[in-house]
Amino acid sequence: MTKTARVYGGALYDLAQEEQRSDRILEELRALRAAFAQEPAFIRLLATPSISKEERCDILDQSFRGKIDGYLLNFMKILCRKGSIRAFGDCALEFQRRYHEDHGILEVRAVTAVAMDEALRARLQDRLAEVTGKRIELSCRVDPGCLGGVRLEMDGKQIDGTVAQRLETLRRQLAQTVL
Repeated sequence: MTKTARVYGGALYDLAQEEQRSDRILEELRALRAAFAQEPAFIRLLATPSISKEERCDILDQSFRGKIDGYLLNFMKILCRKGSIRAFGDCALEFQRRYHEDHGILEVRAVTAVAMDEALRARLQDRLAEVTGKRIELSCRVDPGCLGGVRLEMDGKQIDGTVAQRLETLRRQLAQTVL
């Protein structure tokens, strides 16, 4: 995470909390981040030095006025004026990190060989909430290379209970065995 993202994303979060708009702004940040990932040319346009800062802010106004929270629109204009609009995605992640921290939310990604049904997903989410004492925001991904089991990725850590990992551990143990 860049210093720009920590400073600007954190400042937006502080303002949103103070004004009781953090829920709405978080959802809008997520939607914008996803949209910009789909259309990276829009961010490149907003970062183009040959377009004046005023014109770039006008583009933001034309695109988003009345469609997103005014604080968020002004935030994006500030990033444009400072030449930091390319940091928007990281700013959004910092906002989300601070929001999750304040609201006791833990993001967890579960990676499995086949898709989990809703009942299993709910059981996993409930168990993780019980163990961590936090509200769990669970996302799931399928990776056939797991072969079976589940790998959990959370808070920069990984708990790997997949068949592939167990086989790799067994392979290493066998390689060290002297006959």
